Amino acid sequence: MTHIHVSRSGGVGVITIDRAARFNSLDIQTAQDFRRAGLQCARDEQVRVVVIRGVPGVFCSGADLKFIRDGGDAGDLAYLTDHRRRSERRAHPAFGDVFKQILEYIHSTISEIRRAPKPFIAAVDGVAAAGGFGIAMACDLVVASERAAFEWAYSRTGLTGAESSTFMLPRLVGLRRSMELMLLNRRLTAIQARDYGLVSEVFSAASFEQQTMALASRLAAGPPHAFAVAKELLNQSAGMDQLDAHLDRELQELARAADGAEFAEGLTAFFEKRPAQFAPRPAFRPMPGHPARLETPAILE
Repeated sequence: MTHIHVSRSGGVGVITIDRAARFNSLDIQTAQDFRRAGLQCARDEQVRVVVIRGVPGVFCSGADLKFIRDGGDAGDLAYLTDHRRRSERRAHPAFGDVFKQILEYIHSTISEIRRAPKPFIAAVDGVAAAGGFGIAMACDLVVASERAAFEWAYSRTGLTGAESSTFMLPRLVGLRRSMELMLLNRRLTAIQARDYGLVSEVFSAASFEQQTMALASRLAAGPPHAFAVAKELLNQSAGMDQLDAHLDRELQELARAADGAEFAEGLTAFFEKRPAQFAPRPAFRPMPGHPARLETPAILE
């Protein structure tokens, strides 16, 4: 049974993530269906604007950590790793490989969102965390209900960020606030997210669907060619031509982190519903032949 639904009303295409029992997290099947829905809406010329939403009260929490913990889908993992690593994984599941099988689909969907010659709107009614946060930030507009919240969340489980989050955040809010959201992991209300520049409009929960569709219909009635060219020009000015390479780097770094001790502790803590206890980094040890510390220039002493 698919947890991704696609519908169309006039020129408005709607992609709904419907997996509330798992906080709209994405396992492999949901990620594949999300990718398929993104392609369908992005390339359908009858669709002039696309809304990505969750079910009422829930947006998206990113990759499904239970699916990650349980080792993923063995059949789908086959093309990601060679025979030797597959044999090793049966005894010791590689979390990084399981993340890859989900993020490959999410990242390609995000790339499609940015390239599509039409506006994408993230309609956030509930929590957008980790990958859900990244998906929302990748859209052209973000509207939120008053009960929405936005959270980086990756660091809670010892991860480094993905789903375009480390690419889009500095472009949306600047480097300093990006560092704040990453390091302090603040959960922003809808109003705070609007003040930061992450959200375009905030609507009441009661009128959220009606207001969102009214905005989408307004865009669908606009000039599609002019919107397409203007979006392309804005993308160019923001350096979006670097997005795909950055998504690849995000994927590799997150997969590496997922195979480390910090994620192992973060994942255990997540399911035990307690704060993670991350060990300190090893003390700095200079390489042979190098000084134990950098010498202070005389002019600074």
